[in-house]
Amino acid sequence: MRNYLRDTAHLIRSCLPDGTSIPQRADELFLIYAVLLLAKGTETQASDVHDAWCAWMTVEDPSHESIRPYCTLDEETQAQDTPFLAAIREAARIIDSRYISDGKMIGK
Repeated sequence: MRNYLRDTAHLIRSCLPDGTSIPQRADELFLIYAVLLLAKGTETQASDVHDAWCAWMTVEDPSHESIRPYCTLDEETQAQDTPFLAAIREAARIIDSRYISDGKMIGK
């Protein structure tokens, strides 16, 4: 069923850089990213993206070694959040420009 959160999640997914690896069964992850976008918009930080991923991974694989604070991860692991951060920020800019241009929020 389509709604504003699914629309936002789809927009984020469409903003991912080409070649970005998307985890299997990631629909719920992108819904969490959609909430993050709506809450923080372009101010979203890499640590926020990682926290959202940790919430999702807690259900998917609770023993995953990267379920820990962002600041404790090595640079290579931190870099895995970068394309998702870029997509969330780009989607936020798109939503902001749509809102400014027509006075309506996404999906309305």
